Amino acid sequence: MSACSSRSTPAPVVSLYQGKDYRDFEKEGFQGTRYTVQKGDTLYSIAWYSGNDYRDIASINNLKEPFSIYPGQELQLQRQEQPAESRVKDSPGRTSKTKPNRTVDRPSKQAYGESNKVVNKPNKRTETIEFPKRISKWVWPATGKLISTFSLSEQGNKGIEISGSLGNNVLAAADGKVVYTGNALRGYGQLIIIKHSDSFLSAYAHNNAVFVNEQQWIKAGQKIASMGSTGTDQVKLRFEVRYRGKSVDPLKYLPRK
Repeated sequence: MSACSSRSTPAPVVSLYQGKDYRDFEKEGFQGTRYTVQKGDTLYSIAWYSGNDYRDIASINNLKEPFSIYPGQELQLQRQEQPAESRVKDSPGRTSKTKPNRTVDRPSKQAYGESNKVVNKPNKRTETIEFPKRISKWVWPATGKLISTFSLSEQGNKGIEISGSLGNNVLAAADGKVVYTGNALRGYGQLIIIKHSDSFLSAYAHNNAVFVNEQQWIKAGQKIASMGSTGTDQVKLRFEVRYRGKSVDPLKYLPRK
């Protein structure tokens, strides 16, 4: 009875449980294709932790808004590969081979080569872009003093922090698609997450105002937010990069100043 009761109680959706923040989801990253929901998880935190778009996980697992999940629930993180051919019965005792219908949700490739100084340039090819196999370039997400760097220690910073003035521009560090905007991950304040390829995500935390929408394709150097102090005690940008779900040092990708 108690086991059934615990499974019927959904984990919170809007924020993480009291006392649990982004550091609880760092460790060595997550490489699996399935994930067992833990107390304090949300669909958003699982997506960020595993390097996925929360909409993809919701779609794969048939989760509807408000995306209620419960501790012990097992979530599939990636779609299973469809066989090249499937057998379909077309009459008693007979089978025929037919290719399955495939849904294509990623159109033609994105064009590159824009200037690093592009800010707020409208993207007219929103519906005809797909994730590239590799990132063509990285640019700094903000100007200002670097006040904190990446650390591999257990309580270390899993990104970099750049100080600045309220309202300073926050820029996309690479071409990509906005997969999350909001404040559902405790410790990040107003957060933007951009997916750049099947392997890379970047996060922009503590924003004052957000100027992009989820599912919007953006260019490297495009203004996506203004710097703020949401979720922290000073005006700054917290910038993180994840490679296949694992936190990596952003300075290894950003150009040298």
